[in-house]
Amino acid sequence: MKQVVQNYKSGELAVLDVPVPGCKPGGVLVRSAYSLISTGTELMKVSEAGMSMLGKARSRPDQVAKVMQSVATNGVPATYRKVMGKLDSYTPLGYSLCGVVEEVGAGVDDVKVGDLVACAGNEHALHAELNWVPKNLYAPVPDGLAPRHAAFGTVGAIAMQGVRQGEPQLGEVALVIGLGLIGQLVAQLLTASGVRVVGVDPDPARCELAERLGAAACGDPESAAVEAAVAELTDGHGVDQVYLAAGGGSNQPVELAARLCRDRGRVVDIGKCRLDLPWNAYYEKELDVRFSRSYGPGRYDPAYELEGRDYPIGYVRWTERRNLACFLDLAARGKVDVEPLISHVADFDDAVETYRSLKDGDLKAITALFRYPEQAGEAAQAQAPTVAVPEVKRPAGPVSTPVRAAKTPVRLAFVGAGNYATSMLLPHLAQRDGVELATVVTTTALSAANAQRKFGFAEATTDLDAVLGDKSIDAVFVVTRHSSHADLTRQALLAGKTVFVEKPLALTEDELAGVLAAVEESGNDRLQVGFNRRFAPLLQEAKQRFGARTGPASLRYLVNAGRLQHGSWYLQQGTEGSRFAG
Repeated sequence: MKQVVQNYKSGELAVLDVPVPGCKPGGVLVRSAYSLISTGTELMKVSEAGMSMLGKARSRPDQVAKVMQSVATNGVPATYRKVMGKLDSYTPLGYSLCGVVEEVGAGVDDVKVGDLVACAGNEHALHAELNWVPKNLYAPVPDGLAPRHAAFGTVGAIAMQGVRQGEPQLGEVALVIGLGLIGQLVAQLLTASGVRVVGVDPDPARCELAERLGAAACGDPESAAVEAAVAELTDGHGVDQVYLAAGGGSNQPVELAARLCRDRGRVVDIGKCRLDLPWNAYYEKELDVRFSRSYGPGRYDPAYELEGRDYPIGYVRWTERRNLACFLDLAARGKVDVEPLISHVADFDDAVETYRSLKDGDLKAITALFRYPEQAGEAAQAQAPTVAVPEVKRPAGPVSTPVRAAKTPVRLAFVGAGNYATSMLLPHLAQRDGVELATVVTTTALSAANAQRKFGFAEATTDLDAVLGDKSIDAVFVVTRHSSHADLTRQALLAGKTVFVEKPLALTEDELAGVLAAVEESGNDRLQVGFNRRFAPLLQEAKQRFGARTGPASLRYLVNAGRLQHGSWYLQQGTEGSRFAG
């Protein structure tokens, strides 16, 4: 399938052929119909990637601080390799789309194949022909809502969460600063809620559009007409709430908010603008400053987004999925009109040129959409595997596996391409004679494509069964999260492969029993576990020093394994395993 990606080091944009993602439990595989290009968030990311290293550092001081911390902890060489490895990788683009359910994963019962859904998330609703989307990041599209309009679902949820943070009440007056995509949607949602809206934007065309879509008055931030409109609508008291939907480095939005907001009013930051609050102005009015976090409650919570654990409606009325569904409902009932916000529709094959035109200013747009091919022939071609592979044949009973002479070159398949695999194992294997990196398998299509490009794998895929059924593959490296080690090892052994698995081999006795049963059933005992600590210099010395002992010995040693990044799965004491469980 095809996917839009960008190299953050060089700024290069490309449409790559990448593996089709697998349909995992707890989600659905969606074939894209339309995906939305955010001319704010996405273009900012695209522009940053094209900057020099100094420019990137200036635009992301938070990342510079992380780099300096890594230098202090790990040293310059290790930090440099880590940073360059991350920069010199393709990253996905996109986070809002509409498409048709192609396949339904286990545990999903609210949609079926052929249903139209709107999808959210910068890891799941990408500019790609197919996406795997977990259940809390999609919502069924109501009858009558066009797919191109449903593609606005994510940005609609962002606007809706911002409005909810402002807690608007009937009859209030709101100021919306910035009438780009999010600002236009915020203005419409407020109007639909019985709030009169004054909009602010330096672009007259955007002001005119907002007024056409229901705003009471709009104007330039420098214009006296804006202050006059606020005074007239509020009897001189000032607006009840301000929504900051502007970007950029100017401090004008927060200063204007303080000037036009009433005493004890509310200021909600939705965009990413400068926030040097003028203390006196905010203090004297005792303004309530609030932030709006993306699509709503559940955002950035792996338990909600990836594991599908919903929040009880009695405690959290509007989660990100409920916000998404609510916006789609409003759009379907005509309470929000997104058609006037569509400035351009481009074929997906023209993605790179479209981004360039938007970035260079040749194409002026509040938003643009990618339209995907819908012909059955093209769809079938996109799904077709790159090579025909035989089905995995598992022996019915124990089979004697003869000892084989070492084959050269050894064709390797890697299952997993995370930090450990790409920093510790693959750099060495890629340089060794007698080793051929045949296939890399990951659950995320772009991860496989990145590993293929960096280390020279012949193929990249998300289809493990195809790899295990490929008789030309001699050995399989299992370098995934701990919880999957035992099952993947068992499958590879039954397929007759030599297996190297990173520690731990298993997390439970039952998992270990399953691996042992696979060895017995297949007669294949070519298995090694990556207990790398045995090669540590101090342990080698300890082995030499105490190896001659005949009695029991107790040895205690401390290991400084380094601080893990907050949120790392290694820190989670759950089903995936952790630094201590495995």
